[in-house]
Amino acid sequence: MSTKTICVIDGQGGGIGAAVIKALKAAFGESVEVIALGTNAIATSQMLKAGANRGATGESAICWTLAMADCVVGPIAVTWAHSMLGEVTPKIAEAVASCRALKVLIPLSQEKVEIVGVAKEPLPHLVQAAVEGKIKEVIHDV
Repeated sequence: MSTKTICVIDGQGGGIGAAVIKALKAAFGESVEVIALGTNAIATSQMLKAGANRGATGESAICWTLAMADCVVGPIAVTWAHSMLGEVTPKIAEAVASCRALKVLIPLSQEKVEIVGVAKEPLPHLVQAAVEGKIKEVIHDV
C-alpha cells in the first residue's frame, strides 16, 4: 500500500481542519501524508499544530497542491466561491471541485445555506464519520 496524500482545506480559524487532522492522525498515524491548506495563515498554523505533515497558504498554493491529493477533506463551503467571509476565491472553489481526488465534504457552513436531508450533528461526530467512512476506503484502496 503506497502512502496516500490527504489535503485538508480550511479557512478563518482553522478549527474544522484541525479537528479533521487530529482524527486522521489518530486513525492512520504516519501511514498518510496530511497537507494543511489554509485560506489564511492562521488556519494553516492551527492545522500544522494539529499534526499536519506540511502546510501551505493561499489561492495559488491550494490550487497547485490539490493536483497531488488522493483525498480532499474540508467543510462543504470550500466548494462555494466567496464563502468563509470571502476567503474561498472562485479559483479555489473550482480547483476543489475539479481535482481528481475524492472529496469528503463536511456539511458545516456559516453561510445562509441549508443542506436538506443531512442530519445536524456536532463537529466531532461528523469528523469521525468522515474518517471511518470514505477516507478509510481511500487509505485502504477499497
